[in-house]
Amino acid sequence: MAEESAPIVELAEWFQTPPGQYVLRWEQSQFDAVVADVFGFNALQVGLAELDLLRANRMPFKAYVGTVMPEPDAAARWQACTLADPRALPFASQSIDLLVLPHAFECTDAPHDVLREVERVLMPEGRVVISGFNPWSLWGARNRMPGMEPWLPHAPSAQVSLVRVKDWLKLLSFEVDRGRFGCYSPACRTDVWLQRWRFMEAAGDRWWAVCGAVYMVSAVKRVAGMRLIGPAWKQKRKAAPAASVVANHRSGPV
Repeated sequence: MAEESAPIVELAEWFQTPPGQYVLRWEQSQFDAVVADVFGFNALQVGLAELDLLRANRMPFKAYVGTVMPEPDAAARWQACTLADPRALPFASQSIDLLVLPHAFECTDAPHDVLREVERVLMPEGRVVISGFNPWSLWGARNRMPGMEPWLPHAPSAQVSLVRVKDWLKLLSFEVDRGRFGCYSPACRTDVWLQRWRFMEAAGDRWWAVCGAVYMVSAVKRVAGMRLIGPAWKQKRKAAPAASVVANHRSGPV
């Protein structure tokens, strides 16, 4: 378990650095926008308990699951915290309405198994939201340069591109929304330089959108042949047939 938990711990520590905070601000705003209008009963965040990526969602039950138990302050914001491997989630099939996976594929050597578990536990029409580092960005290129200190908290081989994630989702019968890229600044270690490159955000989104340092994608689980039936109170009641009236006609004088 210690070896499996090391990548997620390393990632949590990296989020405390200036570039990590820069990425976190972008990701938090994206997760807030996507999960705000997802309805149901049970929402689950896989990994990084210190980041409340479900804060904008209004489901009654929001829980954390991961390979590392959070500190008491972080655990207090969740209704429940579960220690488990994302490849074997301890939840019944079709029991979760919303799953968020911040950088989960980069913290495991079996991303396919994680995604299969996501498909198993999600309700039909449930939503999954995934974020990750883009290997084809300036940051990804910087991370692959030989002889230089690693820039991102994971090895380049651990990064999964958005195109590949979309392909995996489609193979599992998910309906994929348009992916979003963000964080176009060059790899800078200080907040001062990251702020100086802020103009790159608008320019990058317009001219080289697929080169953002991070991405986020959401998808809905579709089930072939399933027909959604609304609540009984929404169905129109059939009007009762009018009662027949029988009149007794008499001929002749009364």
